[in-house]
Order: sequence, then C-alpha cells, then structure tokens
Amino acid sequence: QVQLVESGGGLVQPGGSLRLSCVASGSIFSINVMGWFRQAPGKQRELVARITSEGSTDYTDSAKGRFTISRDSAENTVYLHMSSLKPEDTAVYYCYANLRQRYSAPSYNYWGPGTQVTVSS
Repeated sequence: QVQLVESGGGLVQPGGSLRLSCVASGSIFSINVMGWFRQAPGKQRELVARITSEGSTDYTDSAKGRFTISRDSAENTVYLHMSSLKPEDTAVYYCYANLRQRYSAPSYNYWGPGTQVTVSS
C-alpha cells in the first residue's frame, strides 16, 4: 500500500508565501518522479512542478521564478515553496508520485487527496 499526504495549504494574501509538503509512505521500492498538479474551479488540471529522481525539475510557465520544488529523497518527501502568490494561484493542489513498489513491478502513479490553497485579500 502507498499513501501520499499533503500539508501546508491554507489562506494567504496576494504577494504572500506558502510551502506545501507531501510525504509518500508504504511499500516503496523507488520513486521516479514526485510533483504537484492543481485544479481551479472550471479549469483543467495542470502540472505545476515536478522533480525526478535525478533532481531535474519542470515548472509551468506561470510558476517559473515564483515557485520552487525540492525533495528529501531519504524521507520520500517533496516540497513546493510558493512565493509572490496571486489570486489565480487559487486551486486544489494535488501531490503525485510515479513509483515502483518492488523491482519486478511496473511503475504507477499515486495521488494525494489534495490541499486547498486560497489567495485572497
């Protein structure tokens, strides 16, 4: 069994900062990628940021220069530090991980339940 748990969401004023955390636990052999998606009401789910096992990162254009993704591989944890937040960043943020539970098994995508981020004055 694999479980992803997010934390750190909440209400913040425009221009403020917030750090999201996600911990993967359970039977995990290796993690290929961890990252964050978000979905705002009436909009498609979009990739915000991801980080590979090698440490390479990708960001959506709107997040570049404002958001930073990092990881603690020993603890199977990924972080998303968000700065200069804007109202359009308001969404439910979902943590995901692509991982294998054992060497002989294929990799699968796993998702957390999501955490609400609201940017409003």
